[in-house]
Amino acid sequence: MKTIDKIYINGEFVTPQGTEYFDLISPTTNEKLGKVRLGNTEDTQNAIRAAKNAFKTFSKTTASERIQYLTNIKSSVEKRKNDFINVMTEEYGGTLQFATISYEYMLKGFDSAIDLLKSYDFTKTMGQSEVQMTPIGVVGIIIPWNSSNGFIASKLATVIVAGCTTVIKPSEMSAQQTQLMMECLHHAQLPKGVVNIVNGLGEIVGAEISRNPDIAKISFTGSTNVGKIIAKEAINSMKRVTLELGGKSPNIILDDADFPKAIPLAIAAAFMNNGQACIAGTRLLIPENKLEEIKLIIKEITSNIIVGDPKNPNTAVGPMVSTKQYNRVQDYIQIGINEGAEILTGGLGKPDGLENGNFVKPTVFINVNNQMRIAKEEIFGPVLSIITYKTEEEAIEIANDTTYGLQAYVSSSDEKRAHNVASQINAGRVQINGIGHDPMAPFGGFKQSGIGREFGTFGLEAYLEPRALIQQK
Repeated sequence: MKTIDKIYINGEFVTPQGTEYFDLISPTTNEKLGKVRLGNTEDTQNAIRAAKNAFKTFSKTTASERIQYLTNIKSSVEKRKNDFINVMTEEYGGTLQFATISYEYMLKGFDSAIDLLKSYDFTKTMGQSEVQMTPIGVVGIIIPWNSSNGFIASKLATVIVAGCTTVIKPSEMSAQQTQLMMECLHHAQLPKGVVNIVNGLGEIVGAEISRNPDIAKISFTGSTNVGKIIAKEAINSMKRVTLELGGKSPNIILDDADFPKAIPLAIAAAFMNNGQACIAGTRLLIPENKLEEIKLIIKEITSNIIVGDPKNPNTAVGPMVSTKQYNRVQDYIQIGINEGAEILTGGLGKPDGLENGNFVKPTVFINVNNQMRIAKEEIFGPVLSIITYKTEEEAIEIANDTTYGLQAYVSSSDEKRAHNVASQINAGRVQINGIGHDPMAPFGGFKQSGIGREFGTFGLEAYLEPRALIQQK
């Protein structure tokens, strides 16, 4: 049983002023892992003050100095590889496969940030003027539980590249993962106050970050509903915001696709991270005349999906993060049944032998239309809706008929055709014939999937303010 009773402010581990504790529950067994002491408004204000004071000097550091800090963090993280992977499987229920990939992405994120610092010109000439790209100030980072340290690493790396300082509010459900990251950051010996981390509830710590006038920008990843609340609060002090929100990603399988290859990729895209991913391809659009063929392939694939202990290297789908999330997914499966969709595989209840954890049967619905709630709303679990189309034009229309627009997928044996279809999808990223991540390409959403972009130059410039010096001659 672990008790986490420290937060990180001004380069030190300190005891929170807050006295409330939050229980940490294993999603695999529903047994108590430990508890975390939560910070309060005063703790958050102390963290903001530390970041504000540190910004005075950190904003003036050179690119080479920032590269060294990023190198130090990466080195610290590299030394704790097994710890990062193990704590994610234990506390969050992420599979060993996913936790390992997530760890590798963290390291690549630091490498990309270093490359960006080496190539980005903070001083530009525009017209007859000099334009200085200046750090925006103190950044409030608010992140969810589905890839906690991955989000901390990617957002923090951009903060450091820009010369900003930060106050981070991770999910209280990720306290053990956060503790590990705090230890790495402390070992990296960043200047005091550059990074501050406060465990706490969204309505307390998150709310203070959203309203405090000394926070210049908020970078939030999470649900669309919470993103709207943050944006409304941020406007009072004209905070800049980057919001990476929900998704209901379409996956278009064109009629000339290699189905034995494309369908397994589609299942992987739908059930990645136990289905708890904003980029999950949860709407599978297939040609109407290929339905029977594709049903057979899906049944074969799903019959071989291993659901269970996330520490097992062969497990493909682990538990939902909490009983609340498990119940949410069950509710949506029942909604799908009530709406008239047909279950092809999976269904209600827990897989045999996994009654103690928050395990969901990976579920595939057929006879779904795009107006059903299971096709319109983000479920955040291993539930896939198959929607048929008659023509390529109809597939594109269905794909774009959503309030979201974060990511999409297209499969075709004709690369030019796939590229043409992808270019018509209203999404921030479109994966063509595969699943990958480019840390230098922008990531973010159209419509209600968010505001702004992360990664690369687009992501960096969201943390900078341009100042034009117009010299009269």
